[in-house]
Amino acid sequence: MAWYEKAVFYHIYPLGLAGAPAVNPFGAPVHRLNDLIPWIGHIRDIGCTGLYIGPLFESSSHGYDTADYRRLDSRLGTNDDLKHFVKLCHEAGIRVILDGVFNHTGRDFFAFKDIRANRQNSRYLNWYCNVNFGGNNEYNDGFCYDNWGGYNLLVKLNLRNPEVRDYLLDVIRFWVAEFDIDGLRLDTADVLDFDFMRSMRAVAAEVKPDFWLMGEVIHGDYTRWANENTLNSVTNYQLHKALFSAHNDHNYFEIAHTVKRHMDMGLGRVLLYSFVDNHDVERIMSKLNNRAHFTPVHVLLYTLPGIPSIYYGSEFGIEGRKERGSDASLRPQLDLAALTAQPNPCLELVTALGRVYSRESALWYGDYRELQLTTTKYAFARGDIIVTVNNAGETASFDLNADGAYAGALTGRTAAAENGRLHLEIDGNSGEIWIPQGENRAVYEPVRQKIATPEPPKAAAPADVTAVPVPDVPYDQMTVEQLQSAILAKLAANGPVTDRMRRDVAENVYRDSLLNWVKSFR
Repeated sequence: MAWYEKAVFYHIYPLGLAGAPAVNPFGAPVHRLNDLIPWIGHIRDIGCTGLYIGPLFESSSHGYDTADYRRLDSRLGTNDDLKHFVKLCHEAGIRVILDGVFNHTGRDFFAFKDIRANRQNSRYLNWYCNVNFGGNNEYNDGFCYDNWGGYNLLVKLNLRNPEVRDYLLDVIRFWVAEFDIDGLRLDTADVLDFDFMRSMRAVAAEVKPDFWLMGEVIHGDYTRWANENTLNSVTNYQLHKALFSAHNDHNYFEIAHTVKRHMDMGLGRVLLYSFVDNHDVERIMSKLNNRAHFTPVHVLLYTLPGIPSIYYGSEFGIEGRKERGSDASLRPQLDLAALTAQPNPCLELVTALGRVYSRESALWYGDYRELQLTTTKYAFARGDIIVTVNNAGETASFDLNADGAYAGALTGRTAAAENGRLHLEIDGNSGEIWIPQGENRAVYEPVRQKIATPEPPKAAAPADVTAVPVPDVPYDQMTVEQLQSAILAKLAANGPVTDRMRRDVAENVYRDSLLNWVKSFR
């Protein structure tokens, strides 16, 4: 198996965690990346074997508006700091992947600055898409151009230009030679050129064995991007949505349907990147109506087919909501020493799950088989391991077709089948991983603390995106608000539209993502 097929990832947004200023002064380097070194031991201790950290390279603001692909962001330090950081991760047994932001650059990137300076005479005109000197923009450039998501801060690269492709592929070679990285997460992979992704796959095979390419894809048929010719994996946004909404709605059919849909896509042997939150979406503790559902959500994260990942800070159960359209509260600076000073039930659970995952190979590649399913109870097998989860407040009983004796890795409870039937019980708002007992099977220390069940928070009123009429024009000509209304109209045609669905649409303000979403309806 490749290393990433049995990895648990930890995800860090470094500019936020390190407390870097929001706007880059482009001054002398400040060695904030070194402040993150203590997190390496923490990442190892909770059972993570991979680190996705990014964006890292010189940019003007949030990191995705790249100014220099070959220099660590000066707000974080120098290239030598990054070399040292990756070396320490490797010594701790942690592979490192970085953000590859190749769909667009920032306005401070050398090629775009040359266009601003030399206009029609710039040799870099064809490095970007549809540079048009008959238009203008909010920066009063005297020209316009294609961008990402409607933001002129992010200038869309022309990946059909061989010179641009060669430049970016050399960037990947440089990152491996200079920093010894182990893979890339491709930003906005759902709008990347497919020929460019095929070229990246060839370079990945060239630079390092098992170099991993994982793409950010939100909607659509994931096999278009994750296959033997393009990327190794993509982000599993469909499961991400199902994991929290199935618990809020007490409807495990949603998760089981999502898993079945992926199997029907042919994703049985392609492991998607699984997560419950990240730097772009609200924290899981802010999305759950019942905080105690943190337990079954994470049991599922670690046991359903996929590559599990934890976003920094969420293992402590911290909250984080989008505020006035800003992601800043999702990307905070954190004090590791303060977070670990007191016992934390969320941290204990995540650590226990990491320990189980590292020892039980059936969770890496074991076949998935659904065993029992109701709105509140869900049981399935991964190889010879049985997983049970319960989103109801009271104890749940399972009666399954199985043989042998089992021990719960999280509670230490035991059960043995009689006459081919296995009777299992788990507490309300909980989950368990049942390990078959026998020679050479690991014995696990039970999780001692339970996550409290407070009063459910009041749901925020959904944004009224339906107030915008849907014009009779092609989707490519619609505004963000019109696309949101079109998506809600499509959803309504398929059944009732819940408040959660309205919020999901309202919170997606990325035009390319909305275009892909609305076009995905049949």
